[in-house]
Amino acid sequence: MAWQFTIFAKRSLVENTTTPRPHLPHWMKMKRANGENYSRVKNLVMRQNLHTICTSGNCPNIGECWNQGTATFMILGNICTRRCKFCSVPTGRPLQVDWQEPGRLAESVKSMGVKHCVITSVDRDDLDDLGAGLWVEAIRRVREVNRGTTMEVLIPDFQGRKELVQQIIDEKPEVISHNLETVERLSSQIRSRARYRISLGVLRQIALSGATAKSGIMLGLGETAEEVLQTMDDLLAAGVKVMTIGQYLQPSLDHMPVHAFIPPEQFHYYHEIGFSKGFSVVESSTLVRSSYHAEKHMV
Repeated sequence: MAWQFTIFAKRSLVENTTTPRPHLPHWMKMKRANGENYSRVKNLVMRQNLHTICTSGNCPNIGECWNQGTATFMILGNICTRRCKFCSVPTGRPLQVDWQEPGRLAESVKSMGVKHCVITSVDRDDLDDLGAGLWVEAIRRVREVNRGTTMEVLIPDFQGRKELVQQIIDEKPEVISHNLETVERLSSQIRSRARYRISLGVLRQIALSGATAKSGIMLGLGETAEEVLQTMDDLLAAGVKVMTIGQYLQPSLDHMPVHAFIPPEQFHYYHEIGFSKGFSVVESSTLVRSSYHAEKHMV
């Protein structure tokens, strides 16, 4: 079978809160993580010493995606330098850059028969180039070993440094994604060091290059419907063509609590209005994550 491949990254741990996590509503049912393909992906990840956001980020789609041969991998290690309040990826002092990682990644894509590859990473603010050099090497190695494989990269903000973002653009992946994560009012509350307007600048640079620009947000953090619509307008003004919208789930009691579980009909509303506003692709549903159905996001 032709497999899909995704490499995806995020952030970290946060202040403690005594607020208990609420029970999931009935529409938030998730598939159990088992099956032959699930086991195959799990074994490959362990054998190649790779990291996945599926496990590190407690992704609710791990059962569905891994059984379909889709895995979401992270590069630049499994320790992030940022401490975002929504993400379960460990934070702290990362290990040294593993320059063998791109090669193992490329061989894993080949062994899985991947036709579309999505790559992401943790933030590496500890490095002079913020990890851009390994990003370039990873893209090149995957392309060299997997001729004909298309690619999406989900990149950090690189602190808004245009020359580093340009290094990724110059490798010409088919889709370049960078997530806003939430509306502008809440951005500084849940994102560590990242800034809403800096992220929009990154996306604008991507779009102006001619690449397909993509971004995503989470709902249920306390945003209003008006703020979500304004975020859509901001993304469109930056040139973004693909948007993902999903429900925020609290990874642990150390993370930002869920403010509300958004009902499916509200996600459907955002799906329809997103198209009417001018997005080429809108993925909007409770369990949607950035790399969900990524193979459909090339426009």
